[in-house]
Amino acid sequence: MAMHEIPDTLVNPPPEFGVMPFWFWNDALDTAEIRRQIADFDAHGVTGFIIHPRVGLPWTLPWMSDALLSFYDVAIDEAKRRGMYVVLYDEGMYPSGSSAGQVVEADPDFHCRCLARIELDGDEPPALEQDQNLVAVVPRRNGQRIAVIDRKARSFIRGLHYDRATGEHRPPAADLLNPDAMAQFIRCVYDVFAKRFGEHFGNTIAAIFTDEPGLLAKCVESTEVRPGTTGILEHINRILGYDFTPHLPALWYDDEPDAGQCRDRYSQAIHSRLNETYYAQISAWCDGHDLPLTGHPAQSDELASLRYFNVPGQDAVWRSVLPDEPSAIAGRNSPQAKCTSSVMIHTGRRRNANECCGAYGHELTYEEMAWLANWCLVRGVNWLFPHAFYYSVRDGRGNERPPDVGPNNTWWDRYRGYADSCRRLCWLNTDGTHVCRVAILGKPFCAPWAAAKVCFENQIDFNYLEERHLWEDATVDADGVHLAGMHYGVVLSEQDPDPRVKDALAPLEEAGGVIGYDPAGGDSDLVNMIDNRAARDVRVTPATPGLRVRHVVKDRWHWLMLFNEVKTSADPCQFSLAWSVLDDSGQNAIMFNPVTGASEPLPPNARVTLAGHEIVVLGAQTD
Repeated sequence: MAMHEIPDTLVNPPPEFGVMPFWFWNDALDTAEIRRQIADFDAHGVTGFIIHPRVGLPWTLPWMSDALLSFYDVAIDEAKRRGMYVVLYDEGMYPSGSSAGQVVEADPDFHCRCLARIELDGDEPPALEQDQNLVAVVPRRNGQRIAVIDRKARSFIRGLHYDRATGEHRPPAADLLNPDAMAQFIRCVYDVFAKRFGEHFGNTIAAIFTDEPGLLAKCVESTEVRPGTTGILEHINRILGYDFTPHLPALWYDDEPDAGQCRDRYSQAIHSRLNETYYAQISAWCDGHDLPLTGHPAQSDELASLRYFNVPGQDAVWRSVLPDEPSAIAGRNSPQAKCTSSVMIHTGRRRNANECCGAYGHELTYEEMAWLANWCLVRGVNWLFPHAFYYSVRDGRGNERPPDVGPNNTWWDRYRGYADSCRRLCWLNTDGTHVCRVAILGKPFCAPWAAAKVCFENQIDFNYLEERHLWEDATVDADGVHLAGMHYGVVLSEQDPDPRVKDALAPLEEAGGVIGYDPAGGDSDLVNMIDNRAARDVRVTPATPGLRVRHVVKDRWHWLMLFNEVKTSADPCQFSLAWSVLDDSGQNAIMFNPVTGASEPLPPNARVTLAGHEIVVLGAQTD
């Protein structure tokens, strides 16, 4: 093989690596039109889709009805005929967990519940209404007493049909913290899917998507109530390891002792309970039915919930991450792609996903769409779910969580280049080994971003390491943390760790491999400490803070993604590249354009020029 020839599978990867957009079924459906649209997807490089029933469906096509599922039959059969893939969506319409009101319809006691407070006068007990349960009577710091109760919340999910009174139908939300209610959710949706489409599980039907289950769903009183359910305090106490009862007032009152810390601990405990009642049940069902679970939790920096996904995912929506803005590497949404790829590696999963572009608005440009995909891909994402293709844009349907990022947009005639590039880079991120020596400690429900920002801007690749791995399944010695085939010689700590972390990391800390991030210390100090312990795999001259890198080894090839994430007035940027696998001349590598599929030798002296927002891949074959 000549050095400029790259593997055929990188140029034309299998369809399983292609983009699979949300497909909004939002109008009266027609068999011929479904087949026509799928053919159009196929012709533009789209290799699958997520069937997502959406507001605008007629009332004659209710959720999970035979009338609606008969159109699923059409779409699945057509996808199978074309060698395409289908991902099922588990709700109508979102957030997941209520089966469009069917869970509550099966049992009114399965309605979403909450904790509320009643301020008491004197020593009289609280007067409770029907369906209210007393959790505790607790004194406040100022001596006033409050009664904390659990009751039904005024909560709903978004529905599939237009409603004259409310604009769109509002089915009642279910109690996600009640394991019996979630077992009913599985019966309403998952069991029905299995009976109807089970023969396609694991082949044409590639996964099922669960969407940001929210403890209060869409709650009209969210500022007054807190997530909870009947008997929740028992589980909060069990998870936290102490009685939380005296701290209940802190959920509402800022002047209570350590109010912020108490709220954080309650939130972590309530989400841990959600893992038990929701994610664990669904994950076990999927494991038993050969149907990978994908989707994403409600918050972008969650780590703990992702362990239950066969394909851990997140979503870049509502313009939460933007090119040339601080949000790309700073703030709570910035860790999301690294969270999913890190969990994929550390839990031995094969794929991780991102639902991208949702509700970015009609102002979204083709360049922004491509940038966001590359933002995900250089961080290790290997399955993209663009949000969304619209079955119909009739009568304003195109204005519901816009934009249409496919057939109804002006860029559809050039979509193929975007789709092909995504497919190639997703293939590159799958079934290989990530070359990385740095880990950043993350808490179950919070992945820090400040140290990550420094690493990104200095081409120091990293993974997030959820603390629990240190005492559950990692091996730690003076040489580093060893987990799932990865070896981290440096562990960065940015937050106050779990008490068990110090003992687990003691051998590495003694050897100088645990580095605490101090924002007052300066970025260069942190980089120097990392370099002294684990030399960088990639260096560029001059400093290029907008450059992102990812090094993977796959099929005896070393691959290096180079993404100029920032467009500036100085573009194009030019730099000399020092990469550990290059020979002295740099001529043992090739440069690959993922959009066109063309390749060429790496320029002399590894001098690289990248336009703003351009991505290229370098490849070097090993013996």
